[in-house]
Amino acid sequence: MKLYNTITGQDEEFVPAGDKVKMYVCGITPYAPCHMGHAMSYVIFDVLRRYLEFQGYEVEHVQNFTDVDDKIIQRAQEEGIYPQELAERHIQEFMDNMGATQEIPHIIEVIRSLVEKEYAYAANGDVYFRVTKDMDYGKLSHRTLEGMIAGARVEVGAVKEHPMDFVLWKAAKEGEPSWESPWGPGRPGWHIECTAMSLMYLGETLDIHGGGLDLIFPHHENETAQSESYTGKTPFVRYWVHNGLLQMGEDKMSKSLGNLVSLEDALNQYSPDALRIFFLGSHYRSPLTYSEEGLSATERAAERLRNVMREGRENLADSLDPLPYKQRFLQAMDSDLNTPQALAALFDLAREINRAIESGLGVSQAQKTLEKLGNILGLTFRKPQRKGLEGEAKPFIDLLIDVRSDLRAARQYDLADRVRTHLDELGVVLEDTSQGTLWKYR
Repeated sequence: MKLYNTITGQDEEFVPAGDKVKMYVCGITPYAPCHMGHAMSYVIFDVLRRYLEFQGYEVEHVQNFTDVDDKIIQRAQEEGIYPQELAERHIQEFMDNMGATQEIPHIIEVIRSLVEKEYAYAANGDVYFRVTKDMDYGKLSHRTLEGMIAGARVEVGAVKEHPMDFVLWKAAKEGEPSWESPWGPGRPGWHIECTAMSLMYLGETLDIHGGGLDLIFPHHENETAQSESYTGKTPFVRYWVHNGLLQMGEDKMSKSLGNLVSLEDALNQYSPDALRIFFLGSHYRSPLTYSEEGLSATERAAERLRNVMREGRENLADSLDPLPYKQRFLQAMDSDLNTPQALAALFDLAREINRAIESGLGVSQAQKTLEKLGNILGLTFRKPQRKGLEGEAKPFIDLLIDVRSDLRAARQYDLADRVRTHLDELGVVLEDTSQGTLWKYR
């Protein structure tokens, strides 16, 4: 299996350092509801984990929540609640939909060591990382100190030795959460949390570190600098894997821009399988533009896959060899997680299964192969559980379908079409197959 490594800019054969694959993925800053951009990133790394496990690896997968942050504090103050209350609310929402304050002592320990080694210095209660002491600073983002420009999250102040020095610990301000430290009361900076968590739970060297392309600089650049300076070992990460961003028009989807679609809203409208097919239909390193039309198309695609699994013919000899499709799928996944090509192999297999079913042939092994490979992508092949009256409406919809069938048998096609039209107006779509009429909500 080959993965594109951001730090080298090349596809590299993936070989873990030990018996377990150690994978860390940067999580959300929970100051607003989880959105589709978050979901895309975590689906991608979930699929990476699933494929590694399919290949026989044991994976230790750690993901954080940044629950102490400027944006959380600001939003909490606007709502008149405690920052921790806001963070916990959205963390729980994330866990519900997707199915770190606890690290403060270890964070302080890491910062203290960096100060002792002179990689960091205290100034007015803050603690900054000294970028000029790290000779490799900029290696991940392929930048030089001279060419760097302070971004939105890089604070420039008079107390810094160098404009690019970044904060490890922030002195407490009135109304903000704080903890006691050797430098006075305060709270962690943005980058140090990931270093502390990855070191504590995965050790000094990670096999894979994941996140969005927007995290390469400054977050992951700073994270690798402080981690390697703390441990004295390189590399901190053997394979840096970054996904492209979900866009709304020309801009990335983000809470700060306010141009987001919440994950909860999306799941109320589309099935989890449809969302996964939408995300995975584009290569993970490419940008993806959100569109209702695209999601509607992937919902129909998910329904086609579900229909293919609708029945098995165990009593018939299999007429379809799924091996060529499995080989295509695995070759695609081995080529830097090429999920668009992997999906194409699944849909080609599904089409051939349908043709065999229509011809009355056995397809049980092909169906099992389709299900097994689909599960690697996280597909369930299950009809979504809709909110509302779907369960109560099902008997009446089934009755109307039976009435329509009787009308068609009696050649009363106008009346049969009226039944179909009225159901369509209610959002119920009919599909006539050789096994009968299937229905679904649009």
